[in-house]
Amino acid sequence: MRSQASVLHLDLDAFFAAVEQRDKPSLRGKPVVVGGVGGRGVVATASYEARVHGVRSAMSTREARSRCPHAAFLSGRFHAYREASGVVMGLLREVSPLVEPLSLDEAFVDLEQAGLPDLEVATVTDFAQDLRRRVHEATDGLTASVGVATSKLLAKIASDLDKPDGLVVVAPGTEQELLRPMRATIIPGVGPATAERLRRAGITTVADLEEAGLDELVRLLGRAHGGGLHLLSRARDDRPVVAEREAKSVSVEGTYDTDLSDLRLIEGLLARQAGEVATRLRAAGLSGRTVTIKVRFHDFTTLSRSTTLASPTDHGPTVARSARALLAELVAGPDTGPQVRAGVRLLGVGVSGLADWVQEDLFADAEDDGAEEEDEELPEPPRARHLGAWAPGMDVVHAELGRGWVWGAGRGVVTVRFETRETPAGPVRSFPDDDPALRAWTPPVPEEPAQDPLSGPA
Repeated sequence: MRSQASVLHLDLDAFFAAVEQRDKPSLRGKPVVVGGVGGRGVVATASYEARVHGVRSAMSTREARSRCPHAAFLSGRFHAYREASGVVMGLLREVSPLVEPLSLDEAFVDLEQAGLPDLEVATVTDFAQDLRRRVHEATDGLTASVGVATSKLLAKIASDLDKPDGLVVVAPGTEQELLRPMRATIIPGVGPATAERLRRAGITTVADLEEAGLDELVRLLGRAHGGGLHLLSRARDDRPVVAEREAKSVSVEGTYDTDLSDLRLIEGLLARQAGEVATRLRAAGLSGRTVTIKVRFHDFTTLSRSTTLASPTDHGPTVARSARALLAELVAGPDTGPQVRAGVRLLGVGVSGLADWVQEDLFADAEDDGAEEEDEELPEPPRARHLGAWAPGMDVVHAELGRGWVWGAGRGVVTVRFETRETPAGPVRSFPDDDPALRAWTPPVPEEPAQDPLSGPA
């Protein structure tokens, strides 16, 4: 913990939903829910207008619809989110060379490197207020909540205390006074299972954690976990702001609207995902040794299996071969085999243990040499949630009417509202879903990629 409040945490408010409201004038001030829009969808972000109806992140879309049926349910536009995030992260890097992004919508900033005249509370407060104003202007209206404190722990907690569009500066020496009344779950590492174990021991607040002492927490949770909570409950957090966070893995996964039970189809989908992972690895100049598959069954049980290769690879067929072998291991299991055959709702392939060099796979099959596997003729899988032809919220352009976004689609018809960030709320028109005048719109590709190839969604 530092002696001065010099760690800043910035969190963009209801980020995905706020970008949609910014870019779609007809949705401003109205409830918006971004996430999976199918029967098995999950809420990624809800606007504050939707939150007053009880809609929350990680809630099923089905429940969100029951709580707020009049909300706009949108599938998400990651190109728009990455663009807005890039603007904000670029602004943060202008004020300090030490910026640690945690996700598209939040980051830590080390104010010791920001060139401020001093780090007194009044100075950092004025700086943070100005930073919030600059973010609002640079992003055409997005708001950010900011916390400033003597550590990462306190800065992140502080940024959540006055949402949306708020600022909280925790003065040095007041950290424990702030923490003590809070629920123990405010401390990183106190998830549902840990919270229940602590509750059974009569520990529900940070003050209770502090009073319990090191020996009791170690007895309840083990030396590493208990020791960590002992320090954090006393606001002791010396973690530095780290400008570059190395990618630890590259992965691809998909969720399907209908359970998969055809083993040949499952195997083929894993092979395709393995090819996508390998393509990402090569684009980043990386390779990896550990191949992992992730399988979520019809009952939401999720399992993963991993294998480690003799040397790093970026070779699609090699990754695919390992993924198929791991699937075969699951299918052969007396417990997992029946689960696979009963239905799979999510599949994923990842590679970790990354390196910046590749060694030839001497055990590759001869027919694999020098080329990616060609896709087999597989049955068409049930369409993943995010692969709809006309997904609600997606950007489109009409040959005569210009740009707009998909209001809804179904039964051979797609309905579009024609408006953009720069226009007033526009008219709504419907078209046959195969109308040649209507197509998806994507922003122009910059000549120089603006971000790390690994930073997009998996």
